[in-house]
Amino acid sequence: MHITELSLENYRNYLDLDVEFENKVNVILGENAQGKTNVMESIYVLAMAKSHRTSNDKDLIRWDADYAKIKGRVEKAKGSVPLELLISKKGKKAKCNHLEQKRLSQYIGNMNVVMFAPEDLNLVKGNPQVRRRFIDMEIGQVSPVYLYDISQYHKVLQQRNHYLKQLQAQKTTDYTMLDVLTDQLIQLAVKIIQKRFDFISLLQEWARSIHSGISRGIEQLEITYESSVAVGADDDWTKMVSAYEEKYHSQRKKEVERGVTMSGPHRDDLVFQVNGKNVQTFGSQGQQRTTALSVKLAEIELIHSEIKEYPILLLDDVLSELDDYRQSHLLNTIQGKVQTFVTTTSTEGINHQTLKEASTFTVEAGMMSQIR
Repeated sequence: MHITELSLENYRNYLDLDVEFENKVNVILGENAQGKTNVMESIYVLAMAKSHRTSNDKDLIRWDADYAKIKGRVEKAKGSVPLELLISKKGKKAKCNHLEQKRLSQYIGNMNVVMFAPEDLNLVKGNPQVRRRFIDMEIGQVSPVYLYDISQYHKVLQQRNHYLKQLQAQKTTDYTMLDVLTDQLIQLAVKIIQKRFDFISLLQEWARSIHSGISRGIEQLEITYESSVAVGADDDWTKMVSAYEEKYHSQRKKEVERGVTMSGPHRDDLVFQVNGKNVQTFGSQGQQRTTALSVKLAEIELIHSEIKEYPILLLDDVLSELDDYRQSHLLNTIQGKVQTFVTTTSTEGINHQTLKEASTFTVEAGMMSQIR
């Protein structure tokens, strides 16, 4: 798949923008703080209905405007699909094929993207919340049901935490409602966990061989899902439910004392190991970067294996963060098969055929134009 048209209205520092892209590498050149990353972010937001840079949608709206609008056209094997996202202070409205979608979870997945930015190095060395967000966003692209389940899980989790605080403050002594919320949370948690185990298994398959290639065969990458409840990938539904019931029962007193849900998918993590050692704790910066790159390239292949089309790749100011060897490996991998967007202040020092054949755009003060 590839995006052919992008229109922005009141988005960040863009008053309006209409641009067309080719199905190849598109390089966006410009100095810092001119709007290169805003273009990349807008493509990501059009696909995912949320930003990778901020959780506050108001940040996406031009400072003197009431709304921001992103429109695009994506070409897929089955035909052309127009997409539109309106972001206002009241919320978001998404359209696919000019039809408004009732839920954002129904909209996401119409265009698939993989973003790789310098902050994605935090996937390995950052906190568990970064890795959970990564899992949720990537599974959500190929499974709208998962997005709905995770949304419902967080709603029930919020209700359960609120009730635990009521019990903590002794505003109520009735545990019946806590039991009802716990049962609801368990049903959703097991659905989520099963999807996550499946996803990590597929990701591991792709990432292991990619990592081996980048490290010239001297490193072996293992990705494991670290659950806060004693469950495993091979456990069936009944066994998982039982493990969760046992966990919540055993820690009920502590949860009431603290007023918070202590276990569940919202407390789980991913562990990356290279040659048996935790990369986050013991890995060199080079190993951490190779791991992050391997995972991102694995994402591309995983999405392709699930939907039979390659996603769009967004490389936001990341080439300068990689050495020549990793740069070449990345560009060789995508050459000729993935529509790619690259932002950079300069292509000097990146001597690769892929970039020489790219479409090139310049960005200055929220204005974008193609170099012919």
